[in-house]
Amino acid sequence: MTSQTNPSLSPENLPRHLAIIMDGNGRWAQARGMSRTEGHRAGANTVRDVVTRCRELGIPHLTLYAFSSENWNRPQSEVSALFSLLLEFIQKEVPRMLREGISLKVFGDIDGLPVAVRTALKLAIKTTARGRDMDLNLALNYGSRGEIVRAVRNMMADGLGPEDISEERISAYLYSSGQPDPDLVIRTSGEQRLSNFLLYQCAYSELYFTTKPWPAFDKESLDQALCDYAHRQRRFGRTQEQVDEQKGRV
Repeated sequence: MTSQTNPSLSPENLPRHLAIIMDGNGRWAQARGMSRTEGHRAGANTVRDVVTRCRELGIPHLTLYAFSSENWNRPQSEVSALFSLLLEFIQKEVPRMLREGISLKVFGDIDGLPVAVRTALKLAIKTTARGRDMDLNLALNYGSRGEIVRAVRNMMADGLGPEDISEERISAYLYSSGQPDPDLVIRTSGEQRLSNFLLYQCAYSELYFTTKPWPAFDKESLDQALCDYAHRQRRFGRTQEQVDEQKGRV
């Protein structure tokens, strides 16, 4: 399915910023008698497919919740396997990012990651920094409440007073500074919560939940979510009459 064959996938109907909570790798694997590591590897393949599809459609900002600050509580063997897969992903995908104008960014405490991972990430961020066609944001060692605490501390360290604080100023101190807030948040595998993900940025985001686990979330599943989004009315506190009036003026 392309934007040419489905008007819902035309650029004016797509989110400028899509955020995804990738959930269900372990459950997908266990249902098939596989290890959780095999589930995470299958999930990495889905990441490649979804990034490719978003790039094809021209979605300029994509944020993927890859590893939360709470995920350190998982078994050490699983955490180690996740970081090994991340290193493998970076090594394989950076050349493609360069070809396709994708800039890699990290939301989260990168210095709290294992040395090999943070070294590879910092190099990848620097190498792809000139990409102008898409921002690929990986939320790693990330928690939204921690992000807000970090922003407040940095504002205080910069000497800002109460009169300097505004919504725009707070946004400028978040990891997502310079990017629009997510228009759409997708969560896979049936859970219906944000799990400490982009809480400040998602104040007016549309939410889409699917029971499909992340490894089963293919390009057709993404297109279905985007088509659902295209048919929603985003009012931002306005009445429907005000929305219709504005559309009539465009």
